[in-house]
Amino acid sequence: MTDIQISITNKSYWGHSAPVIGNLKLSLKSGEFVCLLGQSGCGKTTLLNCLAGLDTAYTGDIMLGSQHTKPKIGYIFQNPRLLPWRTVRENIELVLDQRQSPDIIDILLDAMQLTEVQHFYPERLSLGMSRRIAIIRAFAVNPDILLMDEPFVSLDAPTARQVRELLLKLWQERPHTVLFVTHDLREAISLADRLVFLSASPMRVVSEIDVPIARNGRHNEMLIEGFRSQLKDNYPDIKTLL
Repeated sequence: MTDIQISITNKSYWGHSAPVIGNLKLSLKSGEFVCLLGQSGCGKTTLLNCLAGLDTAYTGDIMLGSQHTKPKIGYIFQNPRLLPWRTVRENIELVLDQRQSPDIIDILLDAMQLTEVQHFYPERLSLGMSRRIAIIRAFAVNPDILLMDEPFVSLDAPTARQVRELLLKLWQERPHTVLFVTHDLREAISLADRLVFLSASPMRVVSEIDVPIARNGRHNEMLIEGFRSQLKDNYPDIKTLL
């Protein structure tokens, strides 16, 4: 598991002078599950891309773990990004290190209830199945840090609930640091140790709020809704961010 320290003073898109991210400071403790919430287009995906090393054109510092150890990063995009000419199992095998045992695939397929479709091609999968495969692919590398960019968007409520529960089960069995982007406050409360609310561009941290509901109480919709209402009453500034 890995600590994360983020300090980005300026991030702009090429050809645009206005910053997307400005004076953003955020720290994550090792093994913490943190949800980022903010309006669409405020820069959440851009921040994840910076953390993943896919975008290095920013001013500031990002520290992932120690200076001497490069952590493994798993990244689950909004789109599952499965290769259509490879089977489910082959899509997962692509990310495995040669030193890793293929048994991990069987373990994760079983945990995500997808063993029976491992030889299917992506065109035969539902969206919910495809998103579960994307989660398996990220977990298969045994990441120190897991970045998740609205991975359950477009799923119907029962399917999203099922996939969230499976995700939490995997995370609790294989703890690591998670940064999860969502615009759904209920989803964030059901998953996170801490909620981080972000402003519109230039994006910065507006509020950081711990979720006080015990993990075994996250299935209780009344507790989730009660805390959600409490947040909106006690932190009126966050209403405009959701």
